[in-house]
Amino acid sequence: MSTQPAPAPLLIACALGIEHLALRAGDRGGAGGPVTVLRTGMGPRAADRSVTRMLADPQLADAAVLATGFCAGLAPGMHPGDLVVAEETRDPHGTVACVGTELLVKELARTLPGRTVHTGPLTGSDHVVRGPERSDLLATGAIAVDMESAATLLSAVRTGPRPVAAVRVVVDAPEHELVRIGTVRGGISAFRVLRSVLPAFFEWHRSLLLPRR
Repeated sequence: MSTQPAPAPLLIACALGIEHLALRAGDRGGAGGPVTVLRTGMGPRAADRSVTRMLADPQLADAAVLATGFCAGLAPGMHPGDLVVAEETRDPHGTVACVGTELLVKELARTLPGRTVHTGPLTGSDHVVRGPERSDLLATGAIAVDMESAATLLSAVRTGPRPVAAVRVVVDAPEHELVRIGTVRGGISAFRVLRSVLPAFFEWHRSLLLPRR
């Protein structure tokens, strides 16, 4: 009697405790396979170490990886609570193309009607970006910046071929600069949006498990 192969797992990586809290609060199940929500710690080095260690587990060897959490918007007109779906992530160590961007945009629009969803390159930084540095990064073509997504996806594909994606929630933008990360909890829009994104992530994951025609 033949048995169906176990569905591929999904690894969702975020950096901060408040991001992890939002994701856990929004987890009502519904993924196409087992899901692990990993808090990597802040910064690209921490993300690299944590993701590499997790993917060394044989049970996660073929996991799809999705980086998420908060980000800084770079383009004028972006607002806290807007969503960013990366077409690629990039940093000085490399560029990684994301999979299923159009599906994520569609599912996020369905899950969070009325929220603006931006698509484009998501760039990495090893520090919090402020002030004039935003315009310098915008000039490279990037639409948003965070400290972990690029390192997360680069580590993920380095360990083996797998689908990867990055979805971030804008927590500050050129006209809405955040003073300190602790104020995110008071900024309910970004937290509530992040708490609500998991159904879209699960639909993305399920689509990866469908037979290809």
